[in-house]
Amino acid sequence: MSRLWWPDVQIILPTAGGARLHYHLTGTPITSAPRKPSDFSRVAFAAAHVVVNPTADVDPWSDCPIDWEATLAYRRYLWDLGFGVAEAMDTAQRGGGLDWPAAQDLIRHSLGAAREHGSALIACGVGTDHLAPGPHVTIDDVIRAYETQLEFVEGQGGRVILMASRALAAVAKGPADYARVYDRILSQAKAPVILHWLGEMFDPALRGYWGNADHMQAMETCLDVIAANAAKVDGIKISLLSADKEIVMRRRLPPRVRMYTGDDFNYAELIAGDSLGHSDALLGIFDAIAPAASEGLARLAKGDAVGFHDILEPTVALSRHIFRAPTRFYKTGVVFLAWLNGFQNHFTMLGGQQSARSLVHFAELFRLADQARCLRDPELAVRRMRQLLAVGGLE
Repeated sequence: MSRLWWPDVQIILPTAGGARLHYHLTGTPITSAPRKPSDFSRVAFAAAHVVVNPTADVDPWSDCPIDWEATLAYRRYLWDLGFGVAEAMDTAQRGGGLDWPAAQDLIRHSLGAAREHGSALIACGVGTDHLAPGPHVTIDDVIRAYETQLEFVEGQGGRVILMASRALAAVAKGPADYARVYDRILSQAKAPVILHWLGEMFDPALRGYWGNADHMQAMETCLDVIAANAAKVDGIKISLLSADKEIVMRRRLPPRVRMYTGDDFNYAELIAGDSLGHSDALLGIFDAIAPAASEGLARLAKGDAVGFHDILEPTVALSRHIFRAPTRFYKTGVVFLAWLNGFQNHFTMLGGQQSARSLVHFAELFRLADQARCLRDPELAVRRMRQLLAVGGLE
C-alpha cells in the first residue's frame, strides 16, 4: 500500500558531514495480531527497557525514578504480541543506571504483572551488580552476591537468567574460578536457568570472561560448565555479535539445552537456522521491532520461511545501526524508538543516557526504522523527530 495518504510524509534530516537530506517516508507500518508464545516455533524473549519519570525531583545521574505505569504497560504490550519478557537485563540499563535495589522493585512489579496477565512468559536477571569490583573482593564474595540475588528472584517465584558478573571478571584468575562459581550457583538453582555470556562489545568490563580473551577458548570453559550442569541449564544466550561463533557453540550444546541468540547483528539467519538446528531468541532488538518480530515468527511457525525473511531482513540494518559501536549505548536507540512510536511521552533515560548518541545517529535510525516499517504512526514519529532536531538547533 502507498503511504501518499499521510498528510506529512517528509522531513529534513542531518547527515554525516553536515549535509541535509530531504527524506520522504515510504514504509507501511507493520501491524501484528495478538499472539501467545505457543504461536511461535521458537522461544522468543524480548529484553525490555524501562521508562523513567522525567518530572521526578531527583538526581537524574544517580537515582532511578521509574514510571511504573508506562514500564509495565510496555511489558503487557510485549506479552500481547507473544513474547516472553527478559526482565532487569542490560536493556533495562542494569548496571548502567538501574541499580540492584531498583532492579528488585522492577522484578517484583513485573512478576506481579505477569501473574495478572495469565499466559505471560518472564525470566529475571540474577547477577552480582550490588558487589562493586575491587582489590579486596574474593571468589567467595562473588558466590555470596550471586546467592543473594538468586534467593530473591526465586523467592518471588521468578525464573532465572544468570547474568555475567563484572566482579567475577575482575577477580577470577582463570577458567577454574569460573567453573567453581557457576557450579556452586547452578547446584543451588531450583529450576533450570538461562545463562548469559555478554561480550565485551556490550560491556568492556567483561573482557576475558570464562578466563580467556579468546572467545573460542572461553567457549570451551563455558561448554564444560554447561555439560557438568546440564540438568540445571535451560539454555544459554550468547551476545558476541558473531554468527559463526554462535553456530559452533550451538552445535556442541548438550541435548535439550537451548541456544538463545543474543546476536543483534545476525538474528534473522540464526533464528531461521539450518539443517543442523536453530537458535531461539533473547534479544534487546525485539523490544524495538516487536510487531515485525512477532509477525515474522508467526510466519516461520507456519512454515513460511520466505515470509519470515521478507519481514525480518529489513530490520537487520536498523538493528545493526542501533547496536553499532560503542555497542553499550544501544539502549539509547531502543528508548528513542519507543518514544517515536508513542510508548512514552518523553525521550529521557536513567543516567542521562539519552545523550549517548548524536543527532546524525538518530536521524539515520529514523530513516532505517521507516524502511523497516517500524514506525507505527509516521505522523507522530515525524513530529517528534522534528522536536528533537529543534532542541539540537536544527529548526
